[in-house]
Amino acid sequence: MAKVILFDLDGTLLPMDTEQFVHNYLQVLAKKVSSCIDSAIFIKALWAATEAMITNLDPDKTNEQVFTETFLQLTQLNKEEIWPVFDEFYSQVFPALSHLCQPTPLAAQVVEEALQQGYRVAVATNPVFPRQAILHRLTWAGVDHIPFELVTVYEECCFTKPHRHYYEWICETLQVQPEQCIMVGNDMQEDMSASQAGMKTFLVEGYVIDRGQPQYRVDDRGTLADLYEKLKERKGLFAPATFGN
Repeated sequence: MAKVILFDLDGTLLPMDTEQFVHNYLQVLAKKVSSCIDSAIFIKALWAATEAMITNLDPDKTNEQVFTETFLQLTQLNKEEIWPVFDEFYSQVFPALSHLCQPTPLAAQVVEEALQQGYRVAVATNPVFPRQAILHRLTWAGVDHIPFELVTVYEECCFTKPHRHYYEWICETLQVQPEQCIMVGNDMQEDMSASQAGMKTFLVEGYVIDRGQPQYRVDDRGTLADLYEKLKERKGLFAPATFGN
């Protein structure tokens, strides 16, 4: 049977309208850094630096390094003047954005049931955010108490979704084969792309994101409640006979 279940965070374990969340997040962050840089220039540079992370395939550079280099080059700011503002934002302001999410106790129930069934568990959220921001969202989702073996953050990862390199990096870190993993997520392109690395996929319905192309294999689908029942009853992807030893 499968050994590891990888859980996406935004829109999966943490139900939310991702587009609405990102819009509000950017507006609040731009206001916070307005004493250092014009808001419009800041947002443009932030998106460009994020895109640089997403397209980077250099295994010798973390996402944080790529973001930092690109952002500082575009804005001509010194890290010493802007990064303390970022740190203060994530520690003091970012937590207030929790009202944009719709957390459910099902998230913890699903992961706890996976552990009960003997699976190893990890959080495979797109690592374009600092660790602090991701840890806050784990708290909002009500799963911060769970002993995940890995949480992908931009300080440690060198790749992002939807690249197969990201999923291969996770497998290397956890010392498992892709065929021993199930990726659970709500994004047709970012999460279901795990199939290209050889993983099975489960699409969580409710806040599905689908940009149309490319399309990847979806092995199973359903709501978080459906996922919980399938885990508990060991059905579908979670049936012992689904995978080899």
